[in-house]
Amino acid sequence: MDAEQKRHRRVEVFATVLLALAAVATAWSSYQASRWNGEQAKQTATTNKPRFEATRAQSLSEAQKQADLATFTQWVDAYLLGRTELRDFYFKRFRKEFKPAVVAWIATRPLKNPEAPLSPFVMPQYRLAAEAEAKQRDAEANVSSALKDVYIQRSTDYVLAVVLFAAALFFAGISTKVPSPRQKEALLVIGAVIFVATAVWIATWPVSFSFSLSSFVPVIGTWWR
Repeated sequence: MDAEQKRHRRVEVFATVLLALAAVATAWSSYQASRWNGEQAKQTATTNKPRFEATRAQSLSEAQKQADLATFTQWVDAYLLGRTELRDFYFKRFRKEFKPAVVAWIATRPLKNPEAPLSPFVMPQYRLAAEAEAKQRDAEANVSSALKDVYIQRSTDYVLAVVLFAAALFFAGISTKVPSPRQKEALLVIGAVIFVATAVWIATWPVSFSFSLSSFVPVIGTWWR
């Protein structure tokens, strides 16, 4: 075998290896893109739950504020009219979260003290558990949404890797069709550079993997019998 034949053989072997590696890398990247797309879909569902709970808690807190405002308005009217029995009636019906704020507000002597807060609703004692829950659930949803965006980006990156590995496959495949050895080598170099650069790029990426032994149990059972 002369030098030219050896060179041609090396080129063919290199092209075959590059084709095999690029095909495997393309399949792996496609699998990872699909897996991360599934992860972001699951994360979207996870995000929706605290969003719904935050909306529900916020709606509850708004309803409670409206109830507090209504009873407080009636209480103030009774207080100003000197209707003690009616005033006490409304006071007893203040919500447990609202009553401490009213007591603290009364202690500031709002009728005589010009520096007193305008209403119990601005007092630090006025705290609604539903409103706090809404903020907490909204914060959880924001964290979950940020994670979902990360998963989307990972899926997009792997899709780009599929495209690049497909390009490496193209150059390796087309190299087997051209007659000129120089052209073969040039195409293989381009394909190899794309493949290596992409492989190095995705080497540090996180992977998502799922394996269920249960899917193989029927096959194993059939083989065993």
